[in-house]
Amino acid sequence: MTVAVRKTEEPERTGTEESPAPARRARTVSRSVVVAAILLVWLVLFAVLRGKQTLSLAAADLTDLHRWFNDVNDSIGANRNSNPLFLYFFNEIRLVIDTLVTFVQELISQPTPGRPVPQIGWLGVVGIAGYVSWAVGNWRVALLAVAGFTFLGLQGLWQESMDTLALTLSAVLVALLFALPLGVWAGLSDRFNRIVTPFLDFMQTMPTFVYLAPLTLFFLIGPASATIATAIYAAPPAIRITAHAIRSVPETTVEAADSMGATRRQALLKVLLPMSKRTVVMGVNQTIMAALAMVTIAALIDAPGLGKTVVQALQSLDVGTAFNAGLAIVVMAIVLDRVTTAASGRAETARGSGSPFLKWRRQLLAAGGVAAAVLVYLSHTYVWAAEFPGEGSVGSSISRTTTDVTTWAQDNLAGLTNAFRDVLTNGLLNPFQTLLTDSPWWLVGAALVAVGTVLGGWRAGATAAVCVGLLVGTGVWSDAMTTLASTAVATVLVMLLGVVLGVWMGRSALVDRLLRPSLDAAQVMPPFVYLVPFLALFGATRFTAIVAAIVYAAPVAIKIVADGVRAVPETTVEAATSTGCSTWQLITKVQLPMSRGALTLATNQGLIYVLSMVVVGGLVGAGALGYDVVAGFSQGQLYGKGLAAGLAIVLLGVMFDRITQAAARRAGA
Repeated sequence: MTVAVRKTEEPERTGTEESPAPARRARTVSRSVVVAAILLVWLVLFAVLRGKQTLSLAAADLTDLHRWFNDVNDSIGANRNSNPLFLYFFNEIRLVIDTLVTFVQELISQPTPGRPVPQIGWLGVVGIAGYVSWAVGNWRVALLAVAGFTFLGLQGLWQESMDTLALTLSAVLVALLFALPLGVWAGLSDRFNRIVTPFLDFMQTMPTFVYLAPLTLFFLIGPASATIATAIYAAPPAIRITAHAIRSVPETTVEAADSMGATRRQALLKVLLPMSKRTVVMGVNQTIMAALAMVTIAALIDAPGLGKTVVQALQSLDVGTAFNAGLAIVVMAIVLDRVTTAASGRAETARGSGSPFLKWRRQLLAAGGVAAAVLVYLSHTYVWAAEFPGEGSVGSSISRTTTDVTTWAQDNLAGLTNAFRDVLTNGLLNPFQTLLTDSPWWLVGAALVAVGTVLGGWRAGATAAVCVGLLVGTGVWSDAMTTLASTAVATVLVMLLGVVLGVWMGRSALVDRLLRPSLDAAQVMPPFVYLVPFLALFGATRFTAIVAAIVYAAPVAIKIVADGVRAVPETTVEAATSTGCSTWQLITKVQLPMSRGALTLATNQGLIYVLSMVVVGGLVGAGALGYDVVAGFSQGQLYGKGLAAGLAIVLLGVMFDRITQAAARRAGA
């Protein structure tokens, strides 16, 4: 952006510096022409070689690699209790995590030995939630927490919700135990930051599905594996944001502390961490949100809670039950997000509020703590305060209403929804999927490498070449191409939405204020939730997964585009307007070209989000790699194929990420 601003300003002073801009436009056009030429050659060769060397594989067929994975799985299972590595390392880790999860579950969700109810019943949990929310936030957040947790009980999903909360809290505790020290280390050490950043990039590129299969190989299926997978998935945001917070402390402040004789430890504890507290808490917020999203998907490896209810309902096409459980996940996500967000800015908000109760805060907190302790005692002692009253009539009503609405939509909107589905499927998805799956594998690979090289440079091309070679080796090339087709089509539609709404938001502060809260709320919801409404509209098809992926990925793309358009210097916009540019010319000739770095970054994030959601769509008929992974969990003989499919998902994600990130850097250069 800085370079672009200089180029608009320098001609006014000298009148002789205009040649670089046309040169850049020429290079951009040249890349576009080269990409178009690559695609044209691909189409010509496809017409000649269609159906040859496609590496197709039937759903029940296995390759030697898949059988080897199965043998490894069987061997590990047979020697799990005799191999020293498992006996003294993996099994011990699993035992520790399992003990932690069991302790938290017995505390708030599962009956304990000798008791028909948990140690803390619903009334105590609601009291603790309200008190903690008030203590770290404010009374509005506390009211939201109390209402939200009470609603979970009214839905008839109290125990399932508490199981989800127990796994989330356990995973977050484990993740932060490692993430915060690593984040501080990365913030203090440039060398460690350079080492850890590629790993964090890689971990945040991988879709949630990918973590499950390898971890079940070492830790078996169950809550322990789910918690470990969730902790690993949720740790990168905390590490990255903590490092950023430490590095954002002004250098002058650190120098002042050093000049006063502070040791490195004192500077960390007295200066760096206190001044980074707000940002670190936001990192904790992101870790909690990531953990909640992962815990629900971990139901595929027998994690208890709301995720299991959603998975079972999706597999049986019970939209009503899936919607009720999905709504509970959304409510829990909103509560946890609001509480941690309020905690990050509580001190500043309290100082600015001028509340007369501020000076009595300690006394009020003490009184609130006593009240919460009384509620915990009641819930521990009396059954009426331990078991949520009623039979979940609200949840039953929600399920019935959702089922009725689904039936009505399918009966009355089928013509409209089917037409919409058929237009996109037959006009866009099927032709592109045919091009990918019916072309010779080497032709597709050559096209991907060539496009990657043109857009991202030789390093991106080399990464694409390695990924293509490994994709062939996984034995699921055809399924990978089907997933690639769905991902590419969904990403194109995401970017159309992103550009239209992003430009609108970037140009209008009012539209931004109206839309941004909804976009922020949409990013809080776990991926599972997006499948439910589109399952009702479109049934169990791959199109359901694509539409859900579009809605899931659109918010992040829209916000990035909006921020990029808003970052275009006002002087540049005014200069273009003064020359007589129309609104359309201003957008297409000035704002979008100067936002191309943001557009490429939006494409990068959209691709990663879409890929993760398309894979989750394997639960509702999307097929391809997502189905392979799910089948690997449910059918022992397909475990190796599911593991290979997970590896293929990683390779697609890495290839997409490297090419689009390199293209974004080149666009912003």
